[in-house]
Amino acid sequence: MVASEHYLATAAGFSVLERGGNAVDAAATVCFCLHVLEPHQNGIAGECPILVRWAEDGRVYAVNGQGWAPQAATIPLFRSLGIDLIPGDGLLPATVPAVIDAWVRALQRFGTWSLRETLSYALELAEGGVPMYLSLAACIEANQERFAEEWPTSAAVYLPEGRPPRVGETFRNPAWARTVKTLADAEARHAGAGREAALEAARREFHEGEIARTVARWCREQRFRDASGKRSGGLLTEEDLAGYRGRVEDPVSVTYHGYRVHKCGPWTQGPVFLQQLNLLEGFDLAAMGHNSVEYLHTLIECAKLAFADREACYADPDFVEVPLRHLLSKEHAAERRTQLGDVTHPGRVGLRSCPPTAPGDTTHLDVVDRWGNMVSATPSGSWIQSSPVVEGLGFPLGTRGQMFHLDEDHVERLEPGKRPSTTLTPSLALAEASGLSHLAFGTPGGDCQDQWTVQFFLNVVHFGMNLQEAIDAPTVHSRDFVNSFYPHDAHPGVMAAEDRIPTEAIEGLRARGHLVELNPGWSHGGVLAVALDPATGRLSGAASPRPGQAYVMGR
Repeated sequence: MVASEHYLATAAGFSVLERGGNAVDAAATVCFCLHVLEPHQNGIAGECPILVRWAEDGRVYAVNGQGWAPQAATIPLFRSLGIDLIPGDGLLPATVPAVIDAWVRALQRFGTWSLRETLSYALELAEGGVPMYLSLAACIEANQERFAEEWPTSAAVYLPEGRPPRVGETFRNPAWARTVKTLADAEARHAGAGREAALEAARREFHEGEIARTVARWCREQRFRDASGKRSGGLLTEEDLAGYRGRVEDPVSVTYHGYRVHKCGPWTQGPVFLQQLNLLEGFDLAAMGHNSVEYLHTLIECAKLAFADREACYADPDFVEVPLRHLLSKEHAAERRTQLGDVTHPGRVGLRSCPPTAPGDTTHLDVVDRWGNMVSATPSGSWIQSSPVVEGLGFPLGTRGQMFHLDEDHVERLEPGKRPSTTLTPSLALAEASGLSHLAFGTPGGDCQDQWTVQFFLNVVHFGMNLQEAIDAPTVHSRDFVNSFYPHDAHPGVMAAEDRIPTEAIEGLRARGHLVELNPGWSHGGVLAVALDPATGRLSGAASPRPGQAYVMGR
């Protein structure tokens, strides 16, 4: 079973499974296809947190796929440039690309295919072309002027005839294909040294070869206007790219109504999902009724408390001692639960400092194979609307560095070699009680990811919905807390609701003090999910209709 945000990527991943590849082989294939198919949502110079449920030992592993800040990226440097907020576009916010490193590590540890094999489907799409579709065409059209006037290398790729491609026209990216072929060629040259060594050679080709030299030269020699109003270059160097190492690590988890739910660590916002579950565990949600006033109020207020902890505490654990054991404890949840009121603003109550101890959007994919291995991954960054295409490479750099703060007292302060605490947050929920299924799920959506997926999960657990019903149900999210992206705005008391939420619930929430913004009825994210019943082996999956081209396929 494969689910992704584009039907051609889903079909490619399913083909891998049909040809004997496992879930990690298929997931890598899907991700590379999404780079070509959804360049406004993710790219090969971005990032990709990955969760793997490995059937052989029953454990869950996290692949740390978030790049770190360049060595030159310091608060004094930005102040010397007259910049108070790291911009969300251009070259300055680029962190080290992490996607290739992440998938090479996943393939070395869990996969069976070569990198060349997993790249082959994406190469076919980049060279042979893909049909232009509505959201990508709209993104290119919205950025046409900037491409044409400021980013000529982007115009060369995305305005191939001097205009945006029309829906239905065939779009190609031969520069991307040429770049990626160098990785496959490097792997092939080292095939005699064994599979793991050949994969490592491909990783080194990206991080130490001509691609890295081109990226470093681009950052050193180019200047582009960004949100600061200044023309700036990038900070990435060859040494930054060569020195980068991701890793496979343990996830974090909590129990909830017969499940053990796993997330990546506090270098993502993933633990905030778990904190919300701990808070919500103290309520009889089913008795409140689905999307009732009391249910939605409780949901939003618990989200505010959990995200207040995220803002105060989450950061790269290599740089900050994050009190995760405390934050994920049932005792902390019980204490926080006492702070719930009609409409609270947890930025002014509770945790403000830790106890001692989308400019663009995102995409997502989930896979489960015949052996019961499961993968949930959330690729993002390297958005074509946020940074110019690197000349000759066919892709732009990422801008994830905008999540850092230029405040020495902030837990998410900018520091060289530090990973920004990304919003990207795949999920695995493993059944520990009979009659339940293992779940892999996630969504694009920045700070909203761990709000929309919480509602999906609760729909399954408490309201008896199947995966598609749980995904299709209308959702809400809070905008009360500080946004992770430039310019880090906050909207106290504000919550957004799809207009399919019943009118009486909306009016009841307003009466409780919520400032409710109505959004179009099918606009909140694009949750995907696959499931495995461990007792019967039965697979199921679902994809949200919201993105427009998401698809799930299985047998």
